[in-house]
Amino acid sequence: MESSTTLTSPLPSLTGKSKAKLTDIAYQQLEEAIVTLRIPPGTLISEQSLSAMTGIGRTPLREAVQRLAREHLILVMPQRGLLIPAIDIGKQLRLIETRREIERLVCRSAAKRANEQQRKSFARLAEEFNTAAVDNDDITFMRSDREFNELCLIAARNEFAESALRSLNGLSRRFWYLHYKQAADLPEMARLHATVAAAIAAGDPKEAAECLDRLIDNIETFTKATVLLDQL
Repeated sequence: MESSTTLTSPLPSLTGKSKAKLTDIAYQQLEEAIVTLRIPPGTLISEQSLSAMTGIGRTPLREAVQRLAREHLILVMPQRGLLIPAIDIGKQLRLIETRREIERLVCRSAAKRANEQQRKSFARLAEEFNTAAVDNDDITFMRSDREFNELCLIAARNEFAESALRSLNGLSRRFWYLHYKQAADLPEMARLHATVAAAIAAGDPKEAAECLDRLIDNIETFTKATVLLDQL
């Protein structure tokens, strides 16, 4: 079934923006719509509908779709359209297993290699995560999390780890968003993210890795708890 989802706000004027910039805008809007379930799992949708949602033309939109397909958030169905994949608990647990090892490396590397401006951004994100914890604000948390993930990849300066982790982040956030109201403690999750961001800002690789392990432990416990919920 084709979605009638609309995005949260219309785009500003796109006149004069480069194709690369339009692709980034389309990717960010569609990724958020998929991760926050405004385009639900199992939805079959067309490129034309996505273009209407974003106000972005076919070529940059198609490039955004290809990026989302590489990240397993869209499945391209020839002659049928675009499918938003279902969520699979077994795959999610394997994803966490993989994510722990790669993200530990990325966080340690970011703590070592981040420049001064990046460290200031990590410090700001730590504050934003703590604010989201106090306000119990899921959308602010999700947006800060996406920025945090992107900044970690840039600061780590490891293209191989970046390629591997980039394909996991959107799936992780989507699973969390689907289940967090039943099984997760959003303020605790936000606080754990804040500790990782603060350790990277302080340039402490050992602390960053230890904070990351505590975060992943929390995510793994939450993921396993969803299995029990599904059996009720």
